[in-house]
This record gives sequence, C-alpha cells and structure tokens, in this order.
Amino acid sequence: MNEYKQTIEAYDQIVESGKKCALVSVVHLDGSSYRSPGARMLVAEDGQMTGAISGGCLEGDALRKALLVMVQQQSKIVTYDSTDEDDAFFGAQLGCEGIIQVLFEPVHSNQSSNPISLLKKIMNRRQNCILVTIFDLKNKLQPQLGTCLLVEESGEIHGQILDEVLKNAVLESVEETFKNKKSTFIAFESETESKTAFIEWISPPLSVVIVGAGNDALPLVNMVDALGWKAHVVDGRHNLAKEERFVNACQVLVSKPENILANFEMDDYTAFVLMTHNYKYDLGLLKHLIFKQIRYIGVLGPKKKMERMYDDLAKMDIELTEDQRANIYGPVGLEIGAETPEEIALSIIAEIKAVFSNKPGGFLRTKADTIHSRKNTEIHHKKIG
Repeated sequence: MNEYKQTIEAYDQIVESGKKCALVSVVHLDGSSYRSPGARMLVAEDGQMTGAISGGCLEGDALRKALLVMVQQQSKIVTYDSTDEDDAFFGAQLGCEGIIQVLFEPVHSNQSSNPISLLKKIMNRRQNCILVTIFDLKNKLQPQLGTCLLVEESGEIHGQILDEVLKNAVLESVEETFKNKKSTFIAFESETESKTAFIEWISPPLSVVIVGAGNDALPLVNMVDALGWKAHVVDGRHNLAKEERFVNACQVLVSKPENILANFEMDDYTAFVLMTHNYKYDLGLLKHLIFKQIRYIGVLGPKKKMERMYDDLAKMDIELTEDQRANIYGPVGLEIGAETPEEIALSIIAEIKAVFSNKPGGFLRTKADTIHSRKNTEIHHKKIG
C-alpha cells in the first residue's frame, strides 16, 4: 500500500506540472522474478520513475518504452524473457528465470476511471476490492484494454468494459475471486479472440494498534509507517502519548484500557501489540480484546508474564478457548535473537506479516517449493460467447 501512496502522490505532482505520464505494471509471470504481478511503476515524461517492476534490471528498458507509449498514446504489452539466453542481461543481476508480461498504459488525467483514479479509490476505501486488468497476449501490437475495472466488496463498480459478453464473464470470475480471496488469471476465449484478465485481489493495509507509547514503541511505529500500514498509538500516560513524538500519519490517543476499543474501527486486518510495560494496563485491555475477532494480539514480555495473564483471566472466570489462545502471540515476535528496540520491532513486524500472510515465518532455504507457488500464476481458460 505504501507504493500506491507514493504513486498517487507522484501522479498528483505530475498532473499539477502539466506533464504526461504512463503506468507500467507487471500483469503476469511465468517462472521467477524479483517482483510479482501487481508491481507498478509510474513514469513521467521527464524520466522520473516512482515504484519498481524489478530489482533494477527492467527499469531502463521500461523507461524507454513508457516514453514511447506517452508519445503514441496507446497502451501496449511487452514480454521480458529472462530464460532466453539472448535476453539474459535482463535477469543477470538477480539470476531470475521468468517470462514477465509488462503492461504500459498512458494515463489520461481527464478520464475519471484512469488507472491512478482507480488506485485512489482503493486507498480511500477500507475494504477488500478487486482490480481487473485485461491484455491480449496474441495481439501485443494492438491497443490493450488495460486497467479497466475496480469492483468493491460492497458491490460498487468503477470503470467499464464495453464488450458486454466479456464484462459479464469477468464479473462472474470477480465474484469467485471474492470467495477465494486470492488473485487469479483467466483467459476468456471466444471463437475469434482471447483476452487474458489479471483479476487482482487487494485487501486493505494492516492497521496496527500499538498499546504503549514508550521509547521502544518508536521504531515499531516507524516500521509500520514505512510499510504503508496504518499506525495507532495508545497509552494512559499523557507525557508519552504525544503526537509530536511519532510520525505524522500516526494516530495518538490517551485512554484507559477499558475505553480503548471504543476509539477504533476493527476489522479482519487489525492487529494489536501490547507493550506498555504496565502489567495491569495490558491485562485490562487483553480481557476485552479476547472477545473480539482480532487475528493478532501480541504481548511483549517473557513467557511467565503470559502464563500469569492466563491465570489472572481464569480468576476472573474467563477461560480462553483454543481459538482465542491461537490469536495471542506472547512472547511477541519471531525468534531472531532480537535485543535492541529496533531489533524487537523487526521481529514483531515480521511475525505480524507472517500471520496475516498465512506463512510459517521460517527459513526460505528449507522450503521445498519455490518462494512463490507457480500455481498462483497459472492462466485458467474460460469459453465465452
């Protein structure tokens, strides 16, 4: 989400200066690459680039093609094949071996549903949504439909697909994607043509409520902000819970533990980290949190503190179910040998990311499969018309 924010800010500056720009997007990958489908880069006509579509090996050529797209005012799809020895220089820096489909789209500021306008709507709504990008791999020289549709979980649709048959088929697949909660690629095939759709599942940025405004919360807040997540800090101490101590985007609140939950809208993407170093304060909040559908509750401190908390909850006649215990991560963080506040913040951030990504948080070298499963980028085929 941080990339979206940076892209939107850069776009607004480009429009204000009266310059042209193009959006460059990775729309499909067969094999391995540094960036996955959904990676985007905004290119201005003066050569300014925001975002990245690779580790640096594609950007130079992508810049040249983006400038050409701005001149021609026509979208195009380009294939980068780092498995081909003739194109080996593209993947040489990272040793990638993948076939990468990259879409280049001129962005028209006067169009209400241009790609950046759709990204803005994603940022302004805190809900799951699906972004549809359509391209033609058989006719790469022809103008591409590109980033054409945004469907919100509420049912609201932005953008358009003029071909009604294709539109209805796409919306049917969008419905399936909302159920599966993961991106998919579908080639919609009629008797005369084939259009491939990248149906991209996009969830809201994580919202991390950091309970504790001490100095050790500062690096955690900074890392949350750097990732484009939403940071909130709450504490009962007025001298610590001050906005000037934290990044501008951070919400800072002074509150008693029993009143905290009334100040936040919680959803499936909300995490809490309890780190006040005040046992009674943390316990006072925990006894309320466990009855909410909070996927991640981190508790800073040793295992003895966590055991004591469970004992004290039991004395209050609060017996936690297995599901409730499964959402509590105490001691908080992954085991990386963290000692300093910055290292502890890193271990907490890594654990939160692993939990919300449904990953074990282990060593990649011990993983039997590829880093990103190839099944996730398989193109499924559907007959239409």
